[in-house]
Amino acid sequence: MGKLHHGRTCVYNVNYHIVWSTKYRRKVLNSKIEKRLKEILTKVAIDKGFEIVEIEVGLKDHVHVFVSAIPKLSISYIVKMLKGISGRLLMKEFPEISQLLWKGELWNPSYYVETIGSISEEAIKKYINDQEKE
Repeated sequence: MGKLHHGRTCVYNVNYHIVWSTKYRRKVLNSKIEKRLKEILTKVAIDKGFEIVEIEVGLKDHVHVFVSAIPKLSISYIVKMLKGISGRLLMKEFPEISQLLWKGELWNPSYYVETIGSISEEAIKKYINDQEKE
């Protein structure tokens, strides 16, 4: 079983794999920008109350993040915070990015998200179907 967290009224293990790309898939995430991006994302997570377990940049044009969060935080809020704050700060700190990207947007507006659990979908279905009925 995964790492269980204890809240005031619940026990939870909520994890997400989130992927998003740069606008137009421009390869702007060089090693210097990648290093700063990881610092920013880590700080955002701490400030907003969730945990980043892993971060990696792929092919200089997309980001993979493994997030563990409390149940009250929606995935849309988490993504909005990660992309919004990092995009704004990176564009400000690295003005050379705007030469490849116009309209002041670093990130593509869409993202991919997948929940990560310690138990497979089939195991959960079997557990539910195997419950005794009165």
